[in-house]
Amino acid sequence: MSQEHESVELVPDTTVSHVAVAVLLAALTAVLAQISIPLGSVPFSFQPFPVFFAGLLLGPLWGGFAVLLYIVVGLAGAPVFSGGGAGVGYFLGPTGGFLVGFLLAAVLIGALVHRSVEPKPFGEISPVVAGVALLLSLAPIYAVGVPWLAEVSGISLSAAASAMSLYAVGDVLKVVLSAGIVVGGNETLAQLK
Repeated sequence: MSQEHESVELVPDTTVSHVAVAVLLAALTAVLAQISIPLGSVPFSFQPFPVFFAGLLLGPLWGGFAVLLYIVVGLAGAPVFSGGGAGVGYFLGPTGGFLVGFLLAAVLIGALVHRSVEPKPFGEISPVVAGVALLLSLAPIYAVGVPWLAEVSGISLSAAASAMSLYAVGDVLKVVLSAGIVVGGNETLAQLK
């Protein structure tokens, strides 16, 4: 007795793929957050790289989801924030605004690069647009992070901005490296075609 069953796709393959990449980027953010240099109340870390690539690879919706997943896992108590920090107390500390800024940055990069909720294939990303989006993504990171730092630390906004000026130079270098990866990735994909 042979029975044929109709296959039903409950979750589209693209959704599964986006979730998988988002989870990987959230995990990479957690790993790179541990590679940090303590400089005062805000450590210098490498966690912006996966934040940048969340927006570049996944667009605004799924890129934002990747960063939100990272934040929620940290809020739940997993030691994923810089220096093994975790929990609501860490989030409400001096670096919490930068974490919120990371979420906004991933969404902004995704929106500017993909101009859609659904991400484009990596090879279709314009390196110039990606570079501009990456540079502009620093605005929400600092626009939320610096006032948050000033408020939590009890210092003036200008003192907080001054303290973060060295970080800004490092972040611009991270943007340049990330844009270089996009250019290199596009050239490699073009050669494979």
